[in-house]
Amino acid sequence: MTIANWCVLTACLLPIFTVGLAKANSAKSPANDGRYDNSNPRGWADQLTGWQQRAISAQNNGWEALPLFIAAVVLAQQSHAEQGRIDHLALLFIGLRVLYIGAYLMNVGTLRTLIWTAATVTSISILLLS
Repeated sequence: MTIANWCVLTACLLPIFTVGLAKANSAKSPANDGRYDNSNPRGWADQLTGWQQRAISAQNNGWEALPLFIAAVVLAQQSHAEQGRIDHLALLFIGLRVLYIGAYLMNVGTLRTLIWTAATVTSISILLLS
């Protein structure tokens, strides 16, 4: 597998990791007072506040960012673009997404938007290699 392919896998796992933070934090809560409810996960998510609520939003945005990134990597590789360049940009995308999650959890909106924009431009840059 190429580095870019590993980045695709990482991008697919990042949203799961992000919501896992919120779920793990809820393990400290009493059973009927904020603890993650596997029988009603959406209801549990709806009652969250603060950084846990932002973790859910970051997770959702992670899923939204995936199609463009995956398509960009696949199309660039299928067109035999320079693999080193694809790999470099894919690593940049992952780094930006990690920073995005951090900015979202810390509630730094303007920085988060700038990072989101940079990650989207990175995906488009990969796509343009094709």
